[in-house]
Amino acid sequence: MTREEIRDNMLAQIRDEYDKSEGGFFYDVIKAVAIELEDAYREQGKILDQGFVETAAGEYLDKKALEQGIYRKPPEKATTIVNIEGFEGAIIEEGILVASDVVNFVVKESTIIDSTGTASVLVECEREGAIGNVPLGAIKYFPITISGLTKVSNPQTVTNGYMGENDEELRKRYYDKVRAPATSGNKYHYRNWALEIPGVGDVKVFPLWNGPGTVKIVVISSQKTGVDTVLVDKVKSHIEENRPIGATVTIESAEELPININVSLSIDIDNYTLEQVLTNIEGSIKEYLKKIAFIEDYVSYAQIGSFILQSEGVLDYSNLIINGGNINISIASNQVSVLGVIVNGS
Repeated sequence: MTREEIRDNMLAQIRDEYDKSEGGFFYDVIKAVAIELEDAYREQGKILDQGFVETAAGEYLDKKALEQGIYRKPPEKATTIVNIEGFEGAIIEEGILVASDVVNFVVKESTIIDSTGTASVLVECEREGAIGNVPLGAIKYFPITISGLTKVSNPQTVTNGYMGENDEELRKRYYDKVRAPATSGNKYHYRNWALEIPGVGDVKVFPLWNGPGTVKIVVISSQKTGVDTVLVDKVKSHIEENRPIGATVTIESAEELPININVSLSIDIDNYTLEQVLTNIEGSIKEYLKKIAFIEDYVSYAQIGSFILQSEGVLDYSNLIINGGNINISIASNQVSVLGVIVNGS
């Protein structure tokens, strides 16, 4: 109810022998009360919304999910192995920092550099989430100079930092559970068990994939990419603790299908550089590929073209080639499409 409706309803309760015109005593007093009541009604509506999964948010959605035994998945810090070079006998102490251009990593174990001049140690990102996912070679600094240590590098791309579950992801998992009841180790049971692990974004379950008593589970990350062996092992361990006796379970990462794009771009050179335009296109197409992951069985040639054209800085395009052709790209049941490279062919 609006403040005007509240005001008019309250004024209607006052006898006409009194002055109810704007600027009068009754009008001004009731106007102030109507404003406060409007705010109160609005807050009541918000409170009511928090009682339903469809509209609840934050801690209130957590409480609704907990009614089904579902907990919000926390963020995970990225970890990896780095190679540290230095003088023989130099000490690498647990707790020292190494860094990429954007984030620090904490060394998780102590060791001594031997005669090879190199030691490998486990590091963990200081911050939670995907910020710790960095390319090969990105970890290359010592924030503070450490005697005897000269160089650091990560020999592999880091991919195991995961964002915590957001409201929409938690809501979807809630609906998955209540709309597809999991009983006696059916495929929904396996799906729910796998989705309980932080970092898992979606799951496909293939019952009887290799004969009676066999189940295959294919997993993608919360970033809708393939996953590393660490996350696969976490899913496997969790399912082994819960699955029915007798089932033979195979768990694997989805195979990543790179989507490589070659296109001739006409760009707004007065306001954008080519690098900025390619970054904008990359962001749009990545979001599209995330949206269709484990849902669609093809990447749409037309949709890719549409996202290119809608990207900021693009005036027009021509000669769009995706993975060497100009047709839709099929995605196998065990695959997830990810963006490869974008090349401006002009």
